[in-house]
Amino acid sequence: MAADQLVNADDLEAPLISSAVSYHDEHRSRIRRSTSNTTSQVALIGSNLCPIESLDYELIENDFLKQDWRSRGPGHIVRYVILKWTLCFLVGALAGAVGFFNNLAVENIAGVKFVITSNMMLVRKFGWAFGVFAGTNFVLLMFASMITTFISPAAAGSGIPEVKAYLNGVDAPDIFSLKTFFVKVVGCIAAVSSSLYVGKAGPMIHTSACIASILGQGGSRKYKLTCKWLRYFKNDRDRRDLVTCGSGAGVAAAFRAPVGGVLFALECVSSWWRSALLWRAFFTTAVVVVILRALIDICNSGKCGLFGKGGLIMFDVTSADVTYHLIDLPPVLVLGVIGGILGSLYNFLLEKVLRVYTLINERGHVYKLLLAASVSIFTSCCLFGLPWLASCKPCPAGLSEACPSIGRSGNFKKFQCASDHYNDLASLFFNTNDDAIRNLYSAGTDNVFQKSSVFLFFIASYFLGIISYGLAVPSGLFVPVILTGATYGRLVGMLMGSHSTLNHGLFAVLGSASLLGGSMRMTVSVCVIILELTNNLLLLPLVMLVLLISKTVADVFNADVYDMLVKLKGLPYLEAHAEPYMRQLTVGDVVGGPLQIFNGVEKVSNIVHLLKTTGHHGFPVFSAEDFAKRGSGKHENIEGIDLTAEEMDMYVDLHPYTNTSPYTVVETMSLAKALILFREVGLRHLLVIPKSSSRAPVVGILTRHDFMPEHILGTHPFLLQSRWKTIRLGKSNLIEIFSGLC
Repeated sequence: MAADQLVNADDLEAPLISSAVSYHDEHRSRIRRSTSNTTSQVALIGSNLCPIESLDYELIENDFLKQDWRSRGPGHIVRYVILKWTLCFLVGALAGAVGFFNNLAVENIAGVKFVITSNMMLVRKFGWAFGVFAGTNFVLLMFASMITTFISPAAAGSGIPEVKAYLNGVDAPDIFSLKTFFVKVVGCIAAVSSSLYVGKAGPMIHTSACIASILGQGGSRKYKLTCKWLRYFKNDRDRRDLVTCGSGAGVAAAFRAPVGGVLFALECVSSWWRSALLWRAFFTTAVVVVILRALIDICNSGKCGLFGKGGLIMFDVTSADVTYHLIDLPPVLVLGVIGGILGSLYNFLLEKVLRVYTLINERGHVYKLLLAASVSIFTSCCLFGLPWLASCKPCPAGLSEACPSIGRSGNFKKFQCASDHYNDLASLFFNTNDDAIRNLYSAGTDNVFQKSSVFLFFIASYFLGIISYGLAVPSGLFVPVILTGATYGRLVGMLMGSHSTLNHGLFAVLGSASLLGGSMRMTVSVCVIILELTNNLLLLPLVMLVLLISKTVADVFNADVYDMLVKLKGLPYLEAHAEPYMRQLTVGDVVGGPLQIFNGVEKVSNIVHLLKTTGHHGFPVFSAEDFAKRGSGKHENIEGIDLTAEEMDMYVDLHPYTNTSPYTVVETMSLAKALILFREVGLRHLLVIPKSSSRAPVVGILTRHDFMPEHILGTHPFLLQSRWKTIRLGKSNLIEIFSGLC
């Protein structure tokens, strides 16, 4: 969807709004107007359009809040602090349990599928084997697509763009609802088990954020599952902190990487951070790994079924003694450069595919299902057909594991080969993505794979990962990128041969790091996640070098994949930096009218009429005697409130409900400076006051919509030439750069 069509639900008439409603938490619920936004948080899968609401992380200082704080004693404060830590513990415990359940379910469902298919291959029933393999994949993927399409479209994709936008201050319907949580869990298990080239790490991050958001709601008044003291936690600020902890817990649950989870939340999804949040996020991820460790011990005792020990928990597979020399730096530099190029190309192709998918999915539910069915059949044909191109290899001598591996995961799949031979390409294709990564990372396997097989698998995984994302199923990008990068890294290691002392498994680890850096542009968090995955701190210098190079190279071409997805989904995300053209404008240049206002004492019928005829969530309140600048709060949908004719003729005093100390800026302030204030404080509305006291007390109110580049450049098109552009490494650019130094 075109980003310039974005309209915030707070801005349906004009970006001049402020709040004058009650702060009472007992009556807070989000407004859902009938007017639709022209983009949505699920635009990529053709969902119905929906309003997008801005969150407000500012404390609303009205009379009710002041009275509430005065009534709180030391016991209330202690209870509030205990509640925060208790909720963090619950988020970590539930995220760890869900992550383990997801992993166990995928391993067993996919494992049974591969065993049945392999058994048919053993008796040379190749047609039946393909039918079972493709049919099972088809049923699993269609089930995931149907529950996503008809129950919770917001569960499609990885969910990381939605979490990132929420922590930036953007809320949209159902992204953290209970039905989204269940569809995310069940749909992800089915989609990953269907051999689709998607991962469960991204959905796990969204799932954990759902857990955090649901717990942060303090129960349900509808089902009487709440108590009075929980209302102290019912505000956007505390829920944002809990969702931040939840996103870190998702990474910890997916990769058993607690420190990497905290750094991921800090580097990738969070727009606002503080030291107290760091402690709670670290505590949450620590709880996750404790729960995982306990559950893994149960599986190690053989109580989790045939495939209970597999999955992406920890790749403790690289050699314990990693040595590298100066001769190893050139191939590592090559890995970083090529990884940056491949990562940026991955993002470019993914964007094109998603735009095509959007056009298809917009035609209705049937087309969504047909698209998913087509990709499933094509993927099954590739996975079953391509291994026939590889030649069989004799089983190496002196192996610690069975060759060929029959009825289990492993490096040596028999496929169509003789009893003492294996098909190395089938060993990669006929495994879950997690087990394929483990095979590529394994040390001491330099002679297990052929160059042609690794090359074929790299090409297939690269493009299958691109076409698999964007379907109406829960799907992640993290694991497919790790897998593709590992394949590319091992291929580079094979081509280097004796020119490097690193084994092919280490090249695979570095390849994953390079492609992650080139596609997702994360450095610190990816570095720590890779080290926690491989349990090898000796890789730190090489991983750091590869990530820095790949990110630098990829930044020359395009943005990271999650920023691209946020834009494609139409989420009004506020960047941390102000573009140069914003310095040329003042806040008075972007606000407009007419300004809708309330008097300090207003007639009920006037309030109801204005609320029904606008999409605003608040209004300036002033009268001849005093001026209460702005307030903000959430109230019930006006269409759901029944008022008698007698009540409509009554008057209400708005003074106790209005915010008496809103953030204000003078109309002459630069737009760039106002953007920084708006984003860093986490505002929903920013009041603009006149420079001269002789004018009306309110010039206008800035909302998130007013800072969107599409809105600003649409209003002032002459500023297009001042917009930041990606630097291209061409001859003219180099001449311009070096001429400026002289």
